[in-house]
Amino acid sequence: MLVLSRKKDETIIIGDNSVTVKIIEINGGQVKLGIEAPREVSIYREELYESIKDENMQSLTETKPDSGKLPAFIKRIKQASDNE
Repeated sequence: MLVLSRKKDETIIIGDNSVTVKIIEINGGQVKLGIEAPREVSIYREELYESIKDENMQSLTETKPDSGKLPAFIKRIKQASDNE
């Protein structure tokens, strides 16, 4: 793992200028990041990514679709999005 120190308004470039991460704001124990990436690059917070990955794994192991889980999954994604 690469560990870097950055100050407000400083940027990190990943790859050949394809992804940039800028420190937008530092407030107490939180850092607000701005991320610019090509449209084909998916960007997720870790907890949302893990939730999507778990749902995908469950769908692979179920013998038949259970559409009853979809509303709860959509609600979790919306709540996670609202908390940003």
